[in-house]
Amino acid sequence: MKKYFRIKHESGQATTEYALVLLGAAVIALLVIAWATDGGGAGRIGELFDTVLSGIFDRTDSIGQ
Repeated sequence: MKKYFRIKHESGQATTEYALVLLGAAVIALLVIAWATDGGGAGRIGELFDTVLSGIFDRTDSIGQ
């Protein structure tokens, strides 16, 4: 009988954790959007993508040689 109550008590915990993760992701997304739309953020994002992609391409080129 004790086991039944323990399982029932924990049954909604995964849903709660999932909701908290989604809430955290939404907050981060809003912060990124606010940063990107605030004066020159788009240029900084472009530079970030260029840096990341060039780093990836450099590493893949060195692997192929």
